[in-house]
Amino acid sequence: MAIRSIRILIQIDFPSQTIRVWDGSGPYLDGDGHVWRGSGALPNLDGIESALNAEAITFAFVVSGVPTWLADLAYQEHEAGDVIGSRVRILIQPCDEHDQPVGDPEVRVTATVDNLPFDDTVSNDEWTSTITLECTNRFSLRNVVSGSVYSDVDQRAISARINPEAPADRFCERVPELADKTLAWPNW
Repeated sequence: MAIRSIRILIQIDFPSQTIRVWDGSGPYLDGDGHVWRGSGALPNLDGIESALNAEAITFAFVVSGVPTWLADLAYQEHEAGDVIGSRVRILIQPCDEHDQPVGDPEVRVTATVDNLPFDDTVSNDEWTSTITLECTNRFSLRNVVSGSVYSDVDQRAISARINPEAPADRFCERVPELADKTLAWPNW
């Protein structure tokens, strides 16, 4: 089957429960039996796009006009002081020409909540809640001693801890080959 569209799925693991929302309307039942609630169109996809492309170690996305249940739950978690440090995952679900899921969703970003500001406005007796989810990519939390180099084993261990569902990180697999390597410059 050909992939014709994608769904953006956002999973927030609050201490009391896991919230699953997607960038559409109505409920969406995935292959594992989890219900993803529609958040409407996500108006600010720039932050998510930067995170998906690994261009940003911190990102924020805004969900405006959120349903009351989501605003209330996020506010309760924030007031309890438990929301900072919660895991956020952004997944991509490929869909076919009938907008039906094809295969399992792919985890694209795993981050932690850094801040959760709220904004409620009233206009013409209409109440609108806006939640901004500010996240930090967990790669920004790594520390390396000055002058040291990650080995392949280190990088794979960090990758497995940060994003266990993702394929093994092969970024540093050639580091051992370079340890005793001598490069010869061309003799012009």
